[in-house]
Amino acid sequence: MQKLAGAILCALVLLTGCSTATRQTAKTPPPKDRPPDWENVAVETNKPAPEITVVVPPPPHIAPTAPKAAPQPEAKWQSLNRWATSHGLGALRRVTVGPVESFALVANTGVLTLNMGSLSAHWENLEIRFGFAPQLTNGQVFVHALDLHKNIEPLLRAFRPAAAPDRVIVIDPGHGGSNTGTRSKADNRLEKEFTLDWALRLARLLETNNWQVLLTRTNDVDVSLAERVDFAEQHRADLFVSLHFNSSGGGSPDAAGLETYCLTPTGMASSLVRGREDILAEILPNNTFDEQNLAYAVRLHAAVLKVNGHLDRAVRRARFLTVLRGQNRPAVLIEGGYLSNVREARKIADPAFRQKLAEATAEALK
Repeated sequence: MQKLAGAILCALVLLTGCSTATRQTAKTPPPKDRPPDWENVAVETNKPAPEITVVVPPPPHIAPTAPKAAPQPEAKWQSLNRWATSHGLGALRRVTVGPVESFALVANTGVLTLNMGSLSAHWENLEIRFGFAPQLTNGQVFVHALDLHKNIEPLLRAFRPAAAPDRVIVIDPGHGGSNTGTRSKADNRLEKEFTLDWALRLARLLETNNWQVLLTRTNDVDVSLAERVDFAEQHRADLFVSLHFNSSGGGSPDAAGLETYCLTPTGMASSLVRGREDILAEILPNNTFDEQNLAYAVRLHAAVLKVNGHLDRAVRRARFLTVLRGQNRPAVLIEGGYLSNVREARKIADPAFRQKLAEATAEALK
């Protein structure tokens, strides 16, 4: 009986194990659109990722940019031959040979003659003082860049004073009052008298020639140099002209002729210093008008030379003249002749000669 019960128990156990195995293997098949066992796919974390080749196109070809050349400073000395050719003026003409060689530059506006190794040049037969003496090297005429830009180029340009009806000119009769100026060797009269007379005659002529005319003094009074400059500034003058007569001082009593001054350009040596330090690097208000200063000086100088018999002592540059330094307008100073020269002093003493000086000056300012 016990053996029968044990056999029945073993049979039950066997039947139970078979049933469980059958359930584990007989799963419901997955839908046709799913892969077998898709929910239990293992992730292969240690398998290396497939290599991907990325093709990078080459950058577009860009031509290398040439580096910009640094601006070259202008040479201090320049060939006037090459400059003239590049400006359509043709070749320079040799005028003289020998110890002092001269060359001429011919333009539509006039002829400029340069003397090698000399500060003296000539423009249309009147003398101009350069800042640096031209040099002859290998058959080429070399001039300093400052003379080229501040003397030669302005001379070659045609210049005429503006014709506006409201132009204001300040005429400055030199000296006055206790500041007598020099004394005439002909009649012992004083410079201050002659400059005032010249100025008054000139004013009457200019008033009929589209100029509004103002004088720094109209009688024998002492006006400081600074006051003369301020006067022109207050009246917004378009031009300042100072009138003087000359003296050789301790020099030769035979010195004679006309000198006309305008301010020295920055960087250039002055023609005359009179004991004052000539600071080449100095920049003064009137340097703004370097070109017009020279143009007016040349016109006035050329006109007065026709009156004094062409006794020419040049258009010159100076920094020491206070009435020129501080001007904010073109400014010129004229030395109309030498009172220390008896012959010239006698001319200056003649009212008819001073009237001719006034007429020539007025003509130049038309």
